[in-house]
Amino acid sequence: MIEFFLKGFVLGFSIAAPVGPIGVLCIRRTLTEGRAAGFASGLGAATADAIYGSIAAFGLTVISNFLRSQEFVLRLVGGAFLCYLGVKTWLAQPAGRAATAEGHGLVGSYTSIFFLTLTNPMTIFSFIAVFAGLGFVGGNNDLLSAAFLVLGVFGGSAFWWLLLSGGVSLFRSRFDVRALRWVNWISGITITTFGALALWSLR
Repeated sequence: MIEFFLKGFVLGFSIAAPVGPIGVLCIRRTLTEGRAAGFASGLGAATADAIYGSIAAFGLTVISNFLRSQEFVLRLVGGAFLCYLGVKTWLAQPAGRAATAEGHGLVGSYTSIFFLTLTNPMTIFSFIAVFAGLGFVGGNNDLLSAAFLVLGVFGGSAFWWLLLSGGVSLFRSRFDVRALRWVNWISGITITTFGALALWSLR
C-alpha cells in the first residue's frame, strides 16, 4: 500500500506546487498574519484536492458528471470571489505588526481557501487523467488502495503548503509596512487578474 501512498503524495505535491491565486493568497497571509495562517490556508486547498482526488480515485462518475454540468456556475462563483478578494487585498492597509493568527482567524483562513479551491472543478479532471493512467478510474477499484492514494494526495499537497508557508515566513521579519503594502498591491492585481481570466473564459 505504501506504493499507492507515494504515488498519491507525488501527485498531490505536483498539482499544488504551481503558484496560482491560491499560492498568492497563502504567501500574502503568511507575510501579514503569520506562518500558521498561511499553512491553514494551504490545508484548506489540500482538503479540497483530497476531495476531488477521492471522486476520481473511487470512480464516482455521477458526481464527476454533476460537477461537469455545473462548471459554468462554479467558474462564475470562483471568478467573482477572486475578483472580490483581489480588490479587497489591493485596498487593505497593512498593520504595523502581524495579527495573531488563531481562533476564528485560522478557521477563516482554512474555510475560505477550501471553498475557493472547490470552485475549480477542472482539478478533478487532472486527477482523473492521471488516475486513469494508473488504472484507478472505474467502479472496480480496490478501495484500500484508492484510500491510500487519496491519503497520499492530501499528504503531498499539505507538504507543499508547509514548505511554502515555512519558507516565506523566514523572510517575514524583513518586511516593513511599506514592503507589505507592495505585497498587497501585487497580490491584489495578481488575484484580480486570475478572477478576470476565469470570468473571461465563460464567454
